[in-house]
Amino acid sequence: MDIPDLAEIDAIAAAVRDRTELKPRIALVLGSGLGALADAVESAVTISSAELPGWPVSSVEGHAGRLVFGTLEGQNVCTIQGRVHFYEGHSMQRLAVPVRVLNRLGAELLIVTNAAGGLNPEFSVADLMMIVDHIFFPGMAGHSPLRGPNLDQFGPRFPDMSRAYDPELIQLALAVAAEHQIPLRQGVYMCLSGPSFETPAEQRLMKLLGADAVGMSTAHEVVVARHAGMRVLGISGITNVWSLDGSSKASHAEVLQSGAVIGPKLEAIIRGVLRKL
Repeated sequence: MDIPDLAEIDAIAAAVRDRTELKPRIALVLGSGLGALADAVESAVTISSAELPGWPVSSVEGHAGRLVFGTLEGQNVCTIQGRVHFYEGHSMQRLAVPVRVLNRLGAELLIVTNAAGGLNPEFSVADLMMIVDHIFFPGMAGHSPLRGPNLDQFGPRFPDMSRAYDPELIQLALAVAAEHQIPLRQGVYMCLSGPSFETPAEQRLMKLLGADAVGMSTAHEVVVARHAGMRVLGISGITNVWSLDGSSKASHAEVLQSGAVIGPKLEAIIRGVLRKL
């Protein structure tokens, strides 16, 4: 089983320190089609994830595979421009490496974004949804990023997830959205393993379970961040909306196209949150 230990995580962190002295306070993970925010980082130092042995490398279009260190709205940040997914063949423990490395480098707050399919009938394409909770289906089925020996240097064996998404950060983001007159919905995100999109029967099941949006990422990152005591803010960009009768179809091209519309709104909210921290 591929379970990185603390020595490997710290070796990757050391490789990053060889390239930049900046200590990020905030880590940002940018989802499919949402990577443009990394271009706004000032005094940027860019590291290809392929240069870091042990760092999982993305193979998906729309995920550049870069770490961008610098400042944004006066905050020291690292943006992960291109996340890696379980369906690409990595273990969940390997997928935990980026957040854990950035935590070892000093990050105490994680902002996660993703492209998601809308299950809530009130949602429309290009909406933004504040994640207030999640249903981590692979984790519930045994594929937890915390499976294996507990790394006590990060957190306890049994971390509390009752407030996975920080209530104060949620209120801050809602206030910023209101200031910019950007509608920001709230809902529950469901993480599936992918890579196939969901059948109509699966969509009906997810709706019954209380999910408002569905995607193939994010939850494992939130679990390891909370294990390490990091505060988390999560926002989904609704790139397509499911019809429970099976009449809608989804494609990755549609996800990327919608991301171009969602990106500016998402950037305005994240910048506003960073300014107010």
